[in-house]
Amino acid sequence: MKKNKLGILVMMLCLLALVGCKEKNSPTTEAPKATEATNTETTTEAEGGDEINLTKDPSQLEDVVLEDLAKEYVSHMTLEEKVGQMFLVNIEQLEPAAGKTYQYKNMTDTMKKNMQRYPVGGVILFARNIKTRSQTMEFIKNMQELSATPMYIGVDEEGGTISRIASNPKMKTTQFPNMSVIGVENDEERAFEVGDTIGKEIKALGFNLDFAPVADINTNPNSPEIGDRSFGSDKDLVAKMVTQVVKGLQGQNVSATLKHFPGHGDAATDTHKGYASITHNIKRLRKVEFVPFQAGIEAGADFVMVSHVVLTELVTDETPSSLSKLIVTDILRNELGYENIIITDAMNMKAITNFYKPEEAAKKAVLAGVDMILMPEDLPKAYYAVLEAVEKDEISEKRIDKSVVRIIKLKMKRGIIPIEESRD
Repeated sequence: MKKNKLGILVMMLCLLALVGCKEKNSPTTEAPKATEATNTETTTEAEGGDEINLTKDPSQLEDVVLEDLAKEYVSHMTLEEKVGQMFLVNIEQLEPAAGKTYQYKNMTDTMKKNMQRYPVGGVILFARNIKTRSQTMEFIKNMQELSATPMYIGVDEEGGTISRIASNPKMKTTQFPNMSVIGVENDEERAFEVGDTIGKEIKALGFNLDFAPVADINTNPNSPEIGDRSFGSDKDLVAKMVTQVVKGLQGQNVSATLKHFPGHGDAATDTHKGYASITHNIKRLRKVEFVPFQAGIEAGADFVMVSHVVLTELVTDETPSSLSKLIVTDILRNELGYENIIITDAMNMKAITNFYKPEEAAKKAVLAGVDMILMPEDLPKAYYAVLEAVEKDEISEKRIDKSVVRIIKLKMKRGIIPIEESRD
């Protein structure tokens, strides 16, 4: 795609969106605040002569504009590139030989080859990959420069015990307490501060995706996986806190992630270690567990992470939620009306690997309606399984396109892919 072609499309779509607003006699829109997301400066004038900057901050663009731009971008991608966008991996999956002594800063030859072979949509860094501020920033910069399509760079930065960055004093970022402490304060401004501060600080390092906030309700104090990571045991309190953290993070153009749908707070076992289930029926789930997720969805959360917990009253064949079309598409996508990116919990967890091969798990996740697969047990096997499933018509390319358009659209909205980005 030539740069000027996409630039013309931007102008046309923006003008159409503006005309639509005028026809509805809407009040004059104030110019959105500029961000460092892009350097484009497409402007026009609203009724009354006020100048509106339509592309300086892509997050202010109408969904229909971003949707059309994303579709145009995706139309120039190969099938291999599109399937790659549906994977978000940890660094060791790109450099299997890397051990704890490897100083993640420069790209190894193996990393470079694997990023070309598997053009993944994003990577997640853990504490073992984060040594110093300069090292982290340089490593992220090097990865982004190597990627044909700019990537999501994610991290688990919830606050409290799950703080991959703030737990390292060398990173010089704010260390917040566990979210249970924030919940006890019952202060929405404080919750917003958590999201806003974390967003600002990790954005400065090069991250654009936070796997937070935890939207689970701590209904089982003996839960080995959630506990004080949750804001509390009251659904309405958790909903309020989740809403504010989402607003804080995304106000900094860092994508927020609601986790772990459909709610993991009442599970008695840990999906990292094996099978976990919840026995609640749909009425109970709608009344309790879904409430914080619905609030986060209404706040505009970019991601929802689906857990591997089994809902035994709804899914009789013991399928984990992350692989279940009923949970992913029928409930999350259709009933709750979620339109953004659905990502699995890590697929190298025992709740998956004890029962499914990586090829099978990846295909089932896509067929269930998932947009991105997080940390498959074996990236090559999972990637080629999805690619071959499309080539054999087991999964339609149209189905792949739906997910990739969502991914590219959100990357454009957050300034990860500049609006003027050209494709040769």
